[in-house]
Amino acid sequence: MSELAQSLSNALSGTLSGELIIFIISMIPILELRGGLLIASLMHIPMFKAVFICIIGNIIPIPFILLFIKKIFALLKKTKLFRPLVEKLENKAMGKSEQVQKYEFLGLLLFVGIPLPGTGAWTGSLIAALLDVDIKKASFAIFLGLILATIIMCLFSYGGLQWIIGLFQ
Repeated sequence: MSELAQSLSNALSGTLSGELIIFIISMIPILELRGGLLIASLMHIPMFKAVFICIIGNIIPIPFILLFIKKIFALLKKTKLFRPLVEKLENKAMGKSEQVQKYEFLGLLLFVGIPLPGTGAWTGSLIAALLDVDIKKASFAIFLGLILATIIMCLFSYGGLQWIIGLFQ
């Protein structure tokens, strides 16, 4: 993920501001807020500014996914070209849905909030939509998950982890 985020950042850096770069990275599936905060730290964008930009960037696609993805997928499945891709995305998301199905709100919050490969707001929103989770409940769980992911990524990206370890030495 960090290599992809760094490559994208390098490609955009000559033409766009650092703030716009991390905003765009935060909107992209796979990279999302995690990639945005990592690049923000490498670009020396102040943490609180980066947090605000990355959260907004990562939140923008979520309502559209929750509200429209099932309809979009249904339309795309009618085409020979996109049917395999949509089915692959659905199967991949549903393969990761056990935690959300079992623990519902808390499961979705942790799925989005713990920065592991294949998790995040995009996949969490897709799973919530495919499982017909109430949109208000899903939105709140995803938002809280983003806050948790932000805290964890700030600890890693901005050196907070070294500061905490130093307290115990």
